[in-house]
Amino acid sequence: MAAPKNRGLGKGLDALFSSSEIKIPTESANDAEQLEERGISFIDINDIKPNEKQPRKNFDEEKLEELATSIREHGLIQPVILRHSEIGYEIVAGERRWRACRKAGIKEIPSIVKELTDEQNMLIAIIENMQREDLNPIEEAEGLNQMIDSFGLTQEEVSKSIGKSRPYITNALRLLKLPEQIRNLVSEGKLSSGHARAIAGISDPEKQIEIAEYAIKKELSVREIEKLIKELGTDKKKNKQKKIDKTPDVKRVEEDLKQIMGTKVNLSQKGKKGRIEIEYYSKEELERLIELLKSLA
Repeated sequence: MAAPKNRGLGKGLDALFSSSEIKIPTESANDAEQLEERGISFIDINDIKPNEKQPRKNFDEEKLEELATSIREHGLIQPVILRHSEIGYEIVAGERRWRACRKAGIKEIPSIVKELTDEQNMLIAIIENMQREDLNPIEEAEGLNQMIDSFGLTQEEVSKSIGKSRPYITNALRLLKLPEQIRNLVSEGKLSSGHARAIAGISDPEKQIEIAEYAIKKELSVREIEKLIKELGTDKKKNKQKKIDKTPDVKRVEEDLKQIMGTKVNLSQKGKKGRIEIEYYSKEELERLIELLKSLA
């Protein structure tokens, strides 16, 4: 039996990151010989392209402008890390700094060029962003998933590479199973990863979206959402009932009642008889509905 493959990613990345922390004093910025000895070169910004494996998709324009202003005044204090590409260079770490330099009108930026494999390139991009807490939860989950799908790493190997626990990896990946609408809410900061993980425990995508929107509207805590989901789970029989196709008339009545009640209303009909179900998600919501029904009476 072949010996298990030992990737040794953690140690190798430590060595790479030690180089990425070089500081460039403003007064020595023009001393090309000294910088060259330290492995730093000034490279035309137009010869550099973004990293295709970059997990970070969203860049705050206001913060980029703040960094650009600082660079105009003090220069770029920390070099970017690059690797050779077919044409020019590709960013391994430091895309935010590169973008800010473009805004600042910098023509050449201090860079450290490394010979890296595709795997190392992707790992550094992910780890650098995670260490700086630059990724939103969805970007982080997509980056971790890419490590697994693109390079065949196990969750255990990913855990060791980024210094996070195995349960942390598992919980992060669960976010990717949520509907796109909820993932967008997390990316925009309207819903926390804790809220999203709790909602991921629901199997019905429509119900997931409904609870996510309700949580934002009512500003529910993670614990309140967990309690709400637990209460909804006590009535599993209703969730398993076979759905009957409803006529346009029934759907129209349901919509009218929904507008009046301010919550989801289900109308089931058998012949001349039927039943109206009014959903609520908290004690306060129930009290509101009771008062509304009293006023209608």
